[in-house]
Formats: sequence, structure tokens, C-alpha cells
Amino acid sequence: MSITHIEHIGIAVKNLQDAIPFYENILGFKCYNIEEVKDQKVKTAFFMVGQTKIELLESTDPEGPIGKFIEKKGEGIHHIAFAVKDIENQLKSMEEKGVTLIDKTPRKGAEGLDIAFLHPKSTIGILTELCENKNK
Repeated sequence: MSITHIEHIGIAVKNLQDAIPFYENILGFKCYNIEEVKDQKVKTAFFMVGQTKIELLESTDPEGPIGKFIEKKGEGIHHIAFAVKDIENQLKSMEEKGVTLIDKTPRKGAEGLDIAFLHPKSTIGILTELCENKNK
């Protein structure tokens, strides 16, 4: 696996407008991007912490993945995302090693990244996302 860094930590929240002030006013971070990813039924807000991002995730549909997560587990850490190079080959390698893939091929995520998720049953209970920025 060719991980270059932690790309972001995803945190599920019920409402971005309620959560953003904690990160800005209490922790002192600046929200630099809010966007909706329609096919994932989510609205996101991003903060930089050094070279790592915090991604807040608000569901736009109670039946979407974040809506179901919050209903089942409540607000909190949803996933960790690692930046990789050559995401397609990384996914093939993971599958060859017996890792269950949620996404066998990358899809578009927030900030234009190519993303793919590994199933928590194969990753010691942590939903793991691989990300590649092909624009760099």
C-alpha cells in the first residue's frame, strides 16, 4: 500500500450549522469549503489541521449512509481517509489480500477526489476511505 498521508477524518453531524461554530469558535479552525455531494446524499464542511483535514458530514437524506449512521450510532467519527497514489491498483491489491471492498472502482467524492471505501469488517471495525487527487 502506498499511503502518502491521512487525507481527512470524517465526522458525522446532525447539522453543519450547529457543528461548524465549535470548530471555528472553540478550536480556532476556519471552515474553508462547504459542498454537497448529491450521489452520496451528504453535505460536507472542511477544516485544515496542519496537513490533515477534518470533514464534517451532514446527511441530506435520512436513508443515506450518514443519516443511517447517525440514527444507529449518533454523531461522531465516521471514517478515516488515507491519500494514495494509483487508487485503482491499490483497490486491486487490497482485494487480492482479502480485504472486502465497498467500492471496487473509485467514484467522485468531495473536493473532486477519487474515492473508494474498504468495508469495516476487513479493517478492524474502522470504515476506511482511500483518496486520490488526480489534479495534482
